[in-house]
Order: sequence, then structure tokens, then C-alpha cells
Amino acid sequence: MTNTDHREVLVAGSANLDFVVRASHVPAPGETVLGRDFATFPGGKGANQAVACARAGGAQTRMLLGLGTDTFAEILEASLRDAQVGLHIVRCADRATGTAFICLSDDAENAITVAPGANEALRAEHLPDLAGIGHLLLQLETPLETVEAYARAARAAGVRAVLNAAPARALPAGLLQLIDVLIVNEGELAVVAGVRDGISAGLARIDVPCVIVTMGARGCCARTGDGLLLQPAFEVDAVDTTAAGDTFCGTLVAALGRGEPMADALREASAASALACTRLGAQSSVPTRAEVAALMASATDRRPGAIDDLAAYCNPLPNPMHRL
Repeated sequence: MTNTDHREVLVAGSANLDFVVRASHVPAPGETVLGRDFATFPGGKGANQAVACARAGGAQTRMLLGLGTDTFAEILEASLRDAQVGLHIVRCADRATGTAFICLSDDAENAITVAPGANEALRAEHLPDLAGIGHLLLQLETPLETVEAYARAARAAGVRAVLNAAPARALPAGLLQLIDVLIVNEGELAVVAGVRDGISAGLARIDVPCVIVTMGARGCCARTGDGLLLQPAFEVDAVDTTAAGDTFCGTLVAALGRGEPMADALREASAASALACTRLGAQSSVPTRAEVAALMASATDRRPGAIDDLAAYCNPLPNPMHRL
């Protein structure tokens, strides 16, 4: 594999304008809930991750995305440029810009429905030259065949391919064979692995060199080879979990692009993700590198027993490598 340290990051994926309504709780099927505040925020998994990567610093971040010709596109493009993300835009005159409709509950949970729009227009031929790229970060809000084509191009170019398998869906073995780092939450792990028997059972079934599982307020783990790295969560008062996972992904890839060891990258990504939960919105919630450094200095992830509790929850593989 080509040395990827200190090279550019390319994010290829979705951009959506988020329509967010706050309510006491997320409605059940058939239920109508009277909401309160309403606002729009730039979002989309790909765009959120690109902003997080750029704010984490260390390498130039670029993004390949599809946008319509409407006013929503202008808002999304401005947000990405403000974050210093270099853009490769596929402009679609016949498709609306992607949108997402989010209900945010008082306990910081959410329910999201996405209308992909121009995100579905990305094709294999749109991928820019990968010269100078160290990491390619992908998600699943664009066509699956396009994601696989991009991963194949990355493998051919010696670029490290990172896939956030969200939204959850079963993945073909051919795609997984092209991925260097897979990032999933617990639900996504179950879908990709095809089992719901816990973290270690799911990890054992996925043939990817490095698999990272995020577990919300518990923390995260990374299976690298035969060992398990464990990173407890930072303690914060959450108000909105939207884009917390995206913040984790972008920050992690930025850290890896700077040449940080995986254990340090996990800790930085966990701190950034925790901070994102303390603010409303998607890209608006992504913290700066200085804010992340301040939270890491607080060491609220290193409370007594945190590692042991996380290890017990994960039921880890033999001889785990603990993050101390």
C-alpha cells in the first residue's frame, strides 16, 4: 500500500439540506406529534464528513458531490466552501438537490427520512484523478454500484478506502474486499455482518482489515488484525445526535491522514463526535480542532472502570489491546 500520510482526503458522497423539527418525541407509525422549533441546516452524510475532516485539519479535504440547480444547492455549496472544502460538483439540471426531513426529540434522538435527489446522479466516471489523495471516504447515500467503482479505483491507485456503511444495508463481498477501513454503528454492524449476536460476533464475520464500531454513549472499538482497541465515550450533555457519526468519520480520517496511530485517531474522533452532540444541526455542530483538543485534555473518557465496562459490553476477542 502506498504511504498515505499527510496527503489529501477525498470525500465522495451525499449533500442534503436538512429540514429539522423539534418535538417532545419521535412519532410512532401513524402518530402525529405537534412540533415546536423548525430550522434548516446544511447536511448529508458525505458533506458532513467533509466538513468534519476539514475542521480537524492536517490535510486538504476535497469532496465529490451532486447538486441540483436550485437554491438548496447554493446553501450547501456555501457551507462547504466556508469550511475550506475543495469541491468537485456534478451539476444536475433534471434533479433536485438532496433533502432530509428530521424529527429531533427532547432526549436528543432523531428520525430521518432522506430524498436523495441529485445524490443519485453520481457515476463512476465522475471520480476525479486520485493523484495526491491518501484516503477516500465513502458512505451509502449514493448508488451502491458507484461506491464500489470508487473503491475499486482507490485500490488501483494505492489510496486507502474508508467506508461508512450508512444508511444500513447488506453489502456485496466484492465491495468489502476493496475496503481498508469499515465504520459502522451497532445496527449497521448487524446488517453488514448478518448476525445480531453482539459486537465480537459481528466483527468476526466481516472480512475487512480494520472494522470500527461506534456505540453512542458507551464509546467505540476498532478490530485491527486479531486485536481490539477500545475507546470509551467522552461525557457531555447531548441535545442533538444528528451528524455525530459523520463527525466521528471525518475526524478519524483526518487524523489517519496526519499519520496518527489508530488509538489516537479513535480518541480524537470520539471527542469530536461528543461535542457535535452538544449543538443543533449537522455541519453547524461540527467542532474545531482546538475545541476537540480542549475536550481531550479534560480526560472525561478516562473515568475509572470505563475501559472494563466497554470491554464487557463488546465481549472482545482474545488478547484485546486496550486504550489506556
